[in-house]
Order: sequence, then C-alpha cells, then structure tokens
Amino acid sequence: MALGEADTTTRRRRQLGEAAIAHATRGEWEAAVTANRSLLELGPDIDAHNRLGKALAELGRHDEALIAYEGALERDATNRIALRNIERLRLMVTAERPASNGKQSPGKAPATVFIEEMGKTGRARLINLAGPSVLAQRSPGDAVDLEVENDELVARVGGTVIGSVEPRIAVRLFKLIASGNRYEAAITTVNEPGSELTIIVREVFTHPTNFGKVSFPTLGQTGPGVRPYMKGSALRYDDDEEVEEADEDSEEVEELDTTLPEYSGEPEDEEELAEEH
Repeated sequence: MALGEADTTTRRRRQLGEAAIAHATRGEWEAAVTANRSLLELGPDIDAHNRLGKALAELGRHDEALIAYEGALERDATNRIALRNIERLRLMVTAERPASNGKQSPGKAPATVFIEEMGKTGRARLINLAGPSVLAQRSPGDAVDLEVENDELVARVGGTVIGSVEPRIAVRLFKLIASGNRYEAAITTVNEPGSELTIIVREVFTHPTNFGKVSFPTLGQTGPGVRPYMKGSALRYDDDEEVEEADEDSEEVEELDTTLPEYSGEPEDEEELAEEH
C-alpha cells in the first residue's frame, strides 16, 4: 500500500471510530452498527467488534451480537468486555432459540430474565441439590420457579425440586415474596456431576408495600446475610476476594441492559464509553 493510501485509511479509521462512539453515546444503535461494520471492513479492530456487539445487543439482535463479541475474543483471548458479554449472550440466545419443531423449548426462561438491573437482579447458588439423575436433565436457560416452603426458598423446574436458594439470599427474599413481590429465575450454570448449580433471579413485580426495598442491595445497602450486586457483572459468592476483583473490573464491562442508557446526560458515562472503546 502506498504511503498516501495508508494515510487515507488511517484517517478513515479514525473518523469511523469517532462516529461509532458518537452514535452509541446518543443511543443511535443502527447508525453505530453501520459505522462499526464499515470500520471492520478496513481491517481487524477489537474495539470495533466490542462496539458492534454492544449496538446489536441494544437492538435485540443477540445472535449477531454474540458473533461480534466472539470476533473480539478471536483477536484477544483475554478481552474482559467480550468474555463477560459472551457469557450473558449465550444464555440469552439459548433462551430465545426455538426447538427443532419451530416452537419455544418448554421450560426455557424468557430472555428478559438475563438482563441484569442494579438492585433487581442477582445470582445465587442452590444448596440441598437434587440427585445427579435429576440435575443431568437440567441446562442453562431452564426456567426456575421459586416457592417458600417452611424455612427454605425452594427451586423447582417443571414441578421437580432441584434445590433451595442459599440462606444468605433467601432470608431477604422470604419477606419480599410474602408481602407480594414476584420473581422470575433461570439456571445459569450446572457443574458436573451436579456439584454446583447457580441461578439468576430477577424481580418482575414490586408490591406497593415494598416500594423502596431493594431485592439485591448494593455494597452500601448490604445487610446481614446478603451479598452485594456488582455493576456490570454477576453476583460473586465464592469469597470476598472475588467480590473485590469484580468491583475493580466493573468499569471495564459493557452493560447488556436493553434499556437505552442516558449517555448524553451523564458526562461520566460518556467518558467511560470512550475509554472502553
């Protein structure tokens, strides 16, 4: 490539990158998709792949978003933005994907369950797990029903008990469910041979008597026995060190919330977006 052509390409890449960020900042996702695709036509670009994934996810095109993030991962296997969004998107795509007969697979949770929202969404381990023969039939994306039974918050799939929510999470949800809140849940991980099972729980209805009461408190609101929700990442229950690590990394994670973020009204968010991209 001649020197003049190289300069032209470099200038074009810079213009498209700036345009892509500006479109995303204003929530113009279709335009952001076009700008990032045009940029990728000029050559590999990890940031453009991540931006494209974000824009497609905002438009609800989760299959395409997953491919875009996987493109970033092919060029950088440690890219945190791609890694974390791929995990979420795979769950959402699994929940949305129809069965071979063209109908939604029975027992699959709606994709909205996997959209994380601060204070309303969290993850929890199940304890008192069912036997291996029961858990072997379960997979990520399966819808989970939560019911209060005696002193436990029992998790069922298709009427079959698979375990109960760990007390540190259940203790808060007991009261909220009893006073009218409603929740949807789904399996996120099943470790073989049934040694660990994790679910995601999302508040879908807040009873008027519970206004102001947060289902999954942030660090500043955490009460006894309740684990915090971390921005842009799942709840961490393994140990305190992992929670701290999630907090340090949270600024690098692109949200998959399908509501349009108020980028233009929050200077900090604009700075974060430009920093990530």
